[in-house]
Amino acid sequence: MLVGHVQEITRHPVKSFTGEQVQKTKVMGYGLYGDRSHAFKDKNGKFLTITQVPEMVRYQAVFSGEEALDHYPEIQVKTPSGNVLTWGDTVFQEEMDQLLKQEASFVEYSQAHIPLGAIEEESILLVSDASIAKLTELWGKEVDGRRFRHNLVLSLMNKKPFLEEKWFGKRLQIGDHVELEIKRHCERCMIITVDPTDSKRDPSLLKTVVKERKNHFGVYASVIRTGEISLGDQVFLKD
Repeated sequence: MLVGHVQEITRHPVKSFTGEQVQKTKVMGYGLYGDRSHAFKDKNGKFLTITQVPEMVRYQAVFSGEEALDHYPEIQVKTPSGNVLTWGDTVFQEEMDQLLKQEASFVEYSQAHIPLGAIEEESILLVSDASIAKLTELWGKEVDGRRFRHNLVLSLMNKKPFLEEKWFGKRLQIGDHVELEIKRHCERCMIITVDPTDSKRDPSLLKTVVKERKNHFGVYASVIRTGEISLGDQVFLKD
């Protein structure tokens, strides 16, 4: 059954940096191509994220070349001051030392070794346009989708908010090849309180999600069949 189409595709080459919206991308077994393939860990081997360093969200990472299976394109990082740095070079490392303010290791996972569920729970996080609109209404402020770090926004034919939460255990086909299985709710944390523009916190958004949505917004999906997806691809709900 046709339920809608792909409205936005977002991947995050660097964990906890703002990601990039793309016209098309490969869907790998672990999720969108290169999603969370690069990260930072502290001296204890724990990921450093927006939770510990809210200012990370003000850095935007993009792949600067074509997707390849044997290597990643170069990652360009736009800093809050507008400079564009390259992942791994000396200037970038110096900037990160100032940002993180602690001993940290730079982590790059190969295509074969990106942790399954690099976004903590499952491979892909999606939400519908109707759900974003409803949360804007509930919160009383415009919702910046970057707060939620989703991979896909689906524009649904039925504009019923949170309809995607009725699909647990069911499969979506995107375009001709890609197939996902909808698994569970995404339980939210303080990360959504951080404004991607200036890294300032507004606890009222999380309070709204807790009160109105039992702390749920968006759904996790695992990859059943890989392939390529593009903006505008039709989305089908399978029996």
